[in-house]
Order: sequence, then C-alpha cells, then structure tokens
Amino acid sequence: MDAHELLELAWLIPAFPAAGAVLLLLFGRRIGEPVAGWIATATIGASFLASVAAFVALLSLPEEERRVVSDGYTWLRAGGFAVDFRFLVDPLSVTMILFVTGVGTLIHLYSIGYMHGDPRFGRFFAYLNLFAASMLVLVLGSNFLLTFLGWEGVGLCSYLLISFWFERDSAAVAGKKAFVTNRVGDFGFMLAMFLIFWKLGSLDYAAMEGAGGLAQTTVTAIALLLFLGAVGKSAQIPLHIWLPDAMEGPTPVSALIHAATMVTAGVFLVARAHPFFEASGSAGTVVAWVGAATALLAATVAIVQNDIKRVLAYSTVSQLGYMFLAAGVGAYSAALFHMVTHAFFKALLFLGAGSVIHGLHDEQDMRRMGGLRRWMPITAGTFIVGWLAIAGIVPFAGFWSKDEILAQAWYRDDYGLWLVGALAALLTAFYMTRQVYLVFFGNERWREAAGGHDAAAGVAGDEPAEVAHPGAGAHSAAGAHGGPHEPHESPWTMTVPLGALAVLTVVGGFVNLPFVEQGLEFLGEWLHPVFEDVEVVHAPSFSTAFALSTAALVIGVGGILLGRAFYRAGLPSGGEDPVARRLGPVGRVLENAYYFDRGIARLVSGPLGAFARFLADGFDRGGVDRAVNGVAAGFRLGGEGLRRLQTGLVRNYALGIVLGAVALVGYVLARSL
Repeated sequence: MDAHELLELAWLIPAFPAAGAVLLLLFGRRIGEPVAGWIATATIGASFLASVAAFVALLSLPEEERRVVSDGYTWLRAGGFAVDFRFLVDPLSVTMILFVTGVGTLIHLYSIGYMHGDPRFGRFFAYLNLFAASMLVLVLGSNFLLTFLGWEGVGLCSYLLISFWFERDSAAVAGKKAFVTNRVGDFGFMLAMFLIFWKLGSLDYAAMEGAGGLAQTTVTAIALLLFLGAVGKSAQIPLHIWLPDAMEGPTPVSALIHAATMVTAGVFLVARAHPFFEASGSAGTVVAWVGAATALLAATVAIVQNDIKRVLAYSTVSQLGYMFLAAGVGAYSAALFHMVTHAFFKALLFLGAGSVIHGLHDEQDMRRMGGLRRWMPITAGTFIVGWLAIAGIVPFAGFWSKDEILAQAWYRDDYGLWLVGALAALLTAFYMTRQVYLVFFGNERWREAAGGHDAAAGVAGDEPAEVAHPGAGAHSAAGAHGGPHEPHESPWTMTVPLGALAVLTVVGGFVNLPFVEQGLEFLGEWLHPVFEDVEVVHAPSFSTAFALSTAALVIGVGGILLGRAFYRAGLPSGGEDPVARRLGPVGRVLENAYYFDRGIARLVSGPLGAFARFLADGFDRGGVDRAVNGVAAGFRLGGEGLRRLQTGLVRNYALGIVLGAVALVGYVLARSL
C-alpha cells in the first residue's frame, strides 16, 4: 500500500472514536466501570495510531504533493450547490489530528481514575469519544460545510460535558451559557459560508485560490465573519464569558476543551481560511488586536482568582489571545506552534489541578490548600513543569512558542502588539507563580479547612456543598490514605498521563527551534506547503533575535520573582490575598472579570429584552400576524359570500345562464351600434 492509498483511509481517524461513542451510548451502562473507560481510551488510541500513520505517509511524499483529498461521496446537491463528504489530509490537518488524538488519549486514560465511582461513567466516556470524533471531522473536512458539521458537533458535546453533573444548577446554567454564546459566533460562520458560495461558487477549500480576485469589501466581510465564528469558539472578547464557567464540568472535560479540542478550533479556522485574511489585510489587524486585548484582559483577571481551575480557564483565554495575535500578523506557523505546545502544558496543568482536587477530596479553593508538594510529589513535580513552560522559561516548550510570537510581532514592526504581549507574558508568569505557591508551597491551610469541616459536619470525609459533585464519593473516601482530610497522591491512571505530558512539555518546543540556518525550524518547514503564499519574516540579525529572546526570558523570570515575593509564605490566617488587598477597588473589578457577565446579563434583561418583546408583541404579533390573519380573514369572507351563490337548485343555475346570455347579447349589440 503506497502513501496515497494509505491516506485514502483517513476516514478511519474520526471513525474509531465515533464507533466507540455509539457503542457506549447504546451499551455503556451495561458494560460498566472500568471497561467502558478502557474501550473509549482504546478507540481514541487507535485514532492516534492512525494519525501517526497518516503523518508518516504524508512525510514520505514530495512537498508539492502533500495535499491529498480522500475519496468520498456527494453529501448535498441542490441546483448548482454541491458539497462532498471528503477529508483533506495536508500538513495542517495532520498537525491538528496528532495532538488532538495524542493528548486526547492521555485525557481519556486520566478520566478512568478521575471518574471512578460516577453513576454515569459509561455515558461520560461516550461523550468524550463523540467530542473527539467531532473535532477530528472539523479539522479533516475538505470544505467549510464539513468543517461546520464538526464545529457544531463539538458545540453540542461541550454542552453535554460542561453540564454533565446537571444536578447542580450552576453546571446546567454553564452548559446552556456555552451553547448560547457559541451560537453567536456560529451565526457569523454561516453568513461567511453564504458569501463564499455566492462569490466563489463553492465551499471547497480549494476555491479559496480565488480570494485575491474578490472585491476588497467582500473579502474583508468574509474574513471578519469567519473571525466572528472563531471568537465564539475560541473565547475571545467579548464572547469569552462562557469559558470560565465551563469549569463546572469534570476536570478531564476542562482539559479536553481548553487544551486539545474545542477552543483551538477558532485558531485552526483562521489558519485554514488564511487566503481571505491575507487578501483583506485590514481583517488581520482586527484579529491581532482582538487577540492582544484578550491576552491582556484575561491575564489581569487571573491574578486575583481563587478557584484553581478558574485561574487556568482565564489563562487559556489569554493564551488563545496570543495565538490570534500571531495569526493576525501573518505568523500562522507561530500560532500553530503555540497551539501545539499549549496543548501539552495546559492539559498538564488542568490534569494536575484535577489531581489536586481529587487528593483534597474535591476542594478547589486555593486559599484552603498549601504545602501539598510533600503529600503529592508526582502531581507537584509535573505541575511545576507546566508552570515553568507557561511562564516562558528555557528550555520548556512555552518559552520557544511564546518567544516566537512576540518576535514575529517585533519583526513586522508591530511594536504596540509586542508591548501588550510582553505585559501579558509578565502577568502570566506572575499569576501562575501565585497558583503554584498557594497550592504546593507555603503554609498548609487545608488543615484548618479540614478542622472546620469536621467541626461543622461531625462526619469524617464530608465535603463543602459548593464543590461536591454526584461522582465525588470515590474522591472523598480517604480510606487507605490516612486521615479523612489528609491529601493523597492520585492513582496510576491519573499520574501516568501527567508524566507523559510533562515529558512532552519539556521536549515539545524542540519541534520548531528558531534556528533557521541550522534547519531546526521543523514545524515551519512542515507547514510551508499550506502557507507558501504567506510572506515569511525572519530575524534581521542574530543580535536582534538574541535580544528579543533574552527580553522574553527576563519577563518570565521577573514575573516569577514578583509572584514569589508575594506568596512565598502562602497566605496569612484568614486567607486574605496580599495582591487583592493592595489593588483595592481595582481588585474587586478584576475579581468580577470587569463585570462582563453582569453587564451582558443586564443588557439582555434590559434593552435587548425590551427590544425582543417589541419584536414579539409589536412587530410579530401586531404586524406580521395581523397581516397574515387579515389576508386569511379576507379570503374567508370572500368564500362565505361566494358560497351563497351555490344554492344547489337547478332552476337558479338555469336563471343564471339565461341572465348571462342576455347580458352577453346586450354587450355585443351595444358594441355594434
């Protein structure tokens, strides 16, 4: 079997997890724990192996042939509109499927231990498999509509997984919030597809070659509408509000959404549709500044959050802003490089946070943690690796990818973007240092929290009501781990993925080292066939590149030292945060995330609600409904009048014929005179 024949089997990559989802949805309850989890892990693992085979096959082809569209069938046909169900295998899609399936497999394995004891264990893994399958369809689709099918699939699965513990009202609300917010972005995506078909006559990605021939206004409109879709899916301002609330789902869901799947879809869409952004020019500027603003805004909010997962949620929003900053300036390879490294270290951080929550019996408030490195050495060690990576410390993966983004902004003379990105990087190093010290170092505040719980509940192992979940029984049962509230290390099914991700976080940056002359920019060269029409900008000199890398490292180290200065000893008794205290009213604004949620809630319940009621009562019922009902009433009255002429008596009909004949004769005579 040659490379082309092997790549024709690309449909197997999403088929494996899709088959697992169907099997577990039908028989998951009967299969039970832990077999259902192993089946789901095996199917996504098989998909990863198929992705590796696709990578090897594509790599064996000459660069100009690394674009294979698999055989398929015509999915939709209506007049001149036709859409094929085919998969596109090229360096971009292969890069996506490798980390989606690779990181996804580790998250599935981790979930076997984390979800132990949950009554809906099989259903959870069915949703995870369906999520992965939808994401794979999204990135492998050969046209916008097939990508949109996967796009909507991950949106549905996010709703199902975020609100998985729907017994909690907060989880149910968070799921609906994510679903509704994403519909706003989807509206933009659909309008963009309408415009693309209208102007180019096809939704295939190959049709984008004609983007340069479109009018400037048209191509800019298409690019900005596609970006609106990306803003919703990848949580950029102002549609970022759903992502922090997505923490209501189980921690593996947070890792899957925030690291390997859903939120990266928007960056992928901008990269895949780059001909529109390149032809527009101004659209790229919008993308870059929205990304930069999002990176800075989310980083400022993260510095005062107390929930261990919520800090990471705002961190994800900020890091996605970095990716859009890179894509906006035309550095698509840098954006994808950071997407890959972010998948490694952010999955590691989320799964590490889940291990902490598991070991502390579902405690998520960092003010009730501290000193956990002695009790959870594997979790602490791997989490610290993720921290150093996201803070931008050499030689961890995050340093290389974040430095590349900042350097590309500088090389293209976008110094304002560089400054905003550098400030966001400083804040990132600071709030991640704060998190590490509050959780793993300093005073053991969990002892006071445990004593308070025992005194209040009088029962060993009771949990705070606000963090308990339906599947928490196994997490809370300390049993063999010592006292009822003593922290404990997680089982091997959770620590093995942590170790694997820690290794990837250390070595992941080496796939695209900024040494062009030495041929070490592997990812950039691999992606070159996809972005060959995009201008590549390299460092004007070694000294410039070295100075920028040094500045990036100094920024990261400075943020770490600043965070250590504030939180080295943990928190004082009572849990008052020293930074929040110093910030005063500004701190309250940051704690409430600039009141975005409250503002949007008031806008929806106020002016938008009033406008909706006007449309419903005044325009729809008072205008459209009355017009429709009026036409119907007119026809009804006319029918009733005509019905009186139909008496059913023959003599009446004969009289009518005679009268009609007389009238006709009279008309003829009158015309002849």
